[in-house]
Amino acid sequence: MYFKRELTPKSSETGWYSRGFLPRFDIPGVTQSITFRLFDSVPQQKVKDWKLELGVYNHIAQDDPRAVELRRRIAKFEDSGYGCCWLKLPQIAKLVEDNLLYFDGSRYNLLAWCVMANHVHVMVDILPDFNLSDISHSWKSFTAKQINKIVGRSGEVWEREGCDRYIRNENHYNNVVRYIENNP
Repeated sequence: MYFKRELTPKSSETGWYSRGFLPRFDIPGVTQSITFRLFDSVPQQKVKDWKLELGVYNHIAQDDPRAVELRRRIAKFEDSGYGCCWLKLPQIAKLVEDNLLYFDGSRYNLLAWCVMANHVHVMVDILPDFNLSDISHSWKSFTAKQINKIVGRSGEVWEREGCDRYIRNENHYNNVVRYIENNP
């Protein structure tokens, strides 16, 4: 696929916001890479320790080497298979995949995805009139209710804050697709 745009947004442009964690860029028409994980896939204390060690505080740029290192550590830990790993159950993995496919073409174009044992990687083009925040909430809310029914429990399923990055150029696009396809 040919990547059609070069995006280098500035913090003063519309679309940037923060909920006290990493800054987000969320406007329609932007290709986004998203990772969301089960609530227990990376212990919060471990993330806090890494942030302290790396000097990662609120409002740090996504390309800051400290933020890049934090994401690398989290990704490596995710792949260790820590936590309940409900997504390795075929019924739950299919539920999550079907949910991603449900609004493909109407709210976003699904470009790449994989469901791992304790986290999910997705790359989408957000369509006009929709935003990443609402799409992500929809995925997590619906699947959390269904997963809790399947495993016979109630409570938290997904970690509150996922990781998302807008795709900056064709090289970034290709690297993310390769990462998602090779992650399993």
